[in-house]
Amino acid sequence: MHIHFIDNQESLTEICQHFAQSDFLALDTEFVRQTTYYPILALIQICDAKQIAIIDPVAIKDLSPLMTVLYNKEVPKVIHSARQDMEIFYYLNQSVPEGIFDTQVSAALLGYGEQIGYAALVKQLLNVDLDKSQTRTDWLKRPLTQKQIDYAADDVRYLAQLYPIQKKKLHELGRLNWLEKDFQFLSNSSTYAPSPENIWKKTKGLNKLKKQKLAILRNLAAFREKLAIKQNRPRRRVITDETLVELSLNPPSNIAELNECKGLSHKFLQYNGETIHSLIIEGLNTSDSDCPKLPLYEKLTQNEEALADCLMAIVHLSAQNNNISPRCLCSRKDLDSLIKGRRDMAMLSGWRNELIGKHLLQFLSGDAQLSYQSGQLLFNS
Repeated sequence: MHIHFIDNQESLTEICQHFAQSDFLALDTEFVRQTTYYPILALIQICDAKQIAIIDPVAIKDLSPLMTVLYNKEVPKVIHSARQDMEIFYYLNQSVPEGIFDTQVSAALLGYGEQIGYAALVKQLLNVDLDKSQTRTDWLKRPLTQKQIDYAADDVRYLAQLYPIQKKKLHELGRLNWLEKDFQFLSNSSTYAPSPENIWKKTKGLNKLKKQKLAILRNLAAFREKLAIKQNRPRRRVITDETLVELSLNPPSNIAELNECKGLSHKFLQYNGETIHSLIIEGLNTSDSDCPKLPLYEKLTQNEEALADCLMAIVHLSAQNNNISPRCLCSRKDLDSLIKGRRDMAMLSGWRNELIGKHLLQFLSGDAQLSYQSGQLLFNS
């Protein structure tokens, strides 16, 4: 299959005219993000099983012909582990392409593990060993070597071969439509929108905090996120998680004490010290009812622990019967939450509900039972 390296406007327009007629497009990107908040797009790879295009966004400033093709929701875009690729398109266009088919998500439903890598999936389905020598390459450096171009091409060459195989297997199992909600989530622009108000939930070490101290963390994490976006810097380079937690756990009572904080430079505090101090005071003055709350984990009783064991047995039976890893269906923590009454869970919607969720609810309501007969554990509903 011929590889087209596209580094000028005329070639891009021409190849996009070809791809506009394609039945599907295998898509991948290469990007760099070590020193920025936003990923820097370095390459876009596309294959329709007939031609491969390696598109250089560093050389081509107007990608609109390509975006017209990619944002045509009638043409499936086949991607492996689509989240990061879609995030790039969101930052470029404030929206993402529709019509996504994620081969990693599909692989889970076909019994290849919860988050199988692209190389491992290519090996299992196509018996091809991919070159891994360029995994740490600097994709922004020009000119690209032929080895780099070939490596990038393989990311979509075999992706285009995986798609019809997976689609056929899903169809044969009657599971093709089960992935609709998963793919809709990946095609929803709100999935990728920054959320400064909720970013505190991802802070390492937040479990040390309660009430007003958690309110301080919420305020400081939102400030850090907005500043990271404004300056286009990784949030950890603005303020580390460790410093955020320390400021929340032991809040300085005045600017002088804040200046003694080891995690903040004097130059940074010169510009932001008063803001940080006011956010700390605001957090300390937050009423209990307005403070953020961590998800409560209620310890199971001894009887509930036994019940969770029964539910896990049902999960393993379903996984075995459907040739899927139990971890793809749910975790033990999910079962604990189910027993405690939680219902807004992934395993109670989409294909997971079909395979396990509805059966667990039947068991909990007394409409199904586990039994042991002739050396076999059986689930009867």
